[in-house]
Parts: sequence; C-alpha cells; structure tokens
Amino acid sequence: MTVNPVEFEFVKTAACQNTVRKSCPEVAVNVPGVVALRDSDRPREIVTMTPAAWTDFVAAVKAGEYDLSV
Repeated sequence: MTVNPVEFEFVKTAACQNTVRKSCPEVAVNVPGVVALRDSDRPREIVTMTPAAWTDFVAAVKAGEYDLSV
C-alpha cells in the first residue's frame, strides 16, 4: 500500500507532550491498515507497519526484548 506521508497525523508519546525534549517518538494510526512511526528530529524518515506488526513490536518492548539498559 502506498500512502502519501502528508496523510499521517502524528502524535508524540505522553512522555514528550509537556517537555522540551528535542527528539521524541511519534506515532500515526489514522490511516486504516497502517501504523507509522518517526522520530521528531527526523520527520521525513517514516517507518510503516501493519497493526499486527505494531502489536507484536509493542509486546516485545513491554517484555524487555529491546531493553538498551542491559
């Protein structure tokens, strides 16, 4: 599926809403069948995935599979 990046309505994570953090993750779920992710510092670099892949990714993060503090 080809989606025009302008169609995405990105929102920042709750941790970045009221801070002066320069680089924050942003997610868009407004396009059916697509979840888009980007870094607020690099808004032109967009990663897209299916909702199922997003669910798997979030579950892996919650399980600590991507814990960078280890």
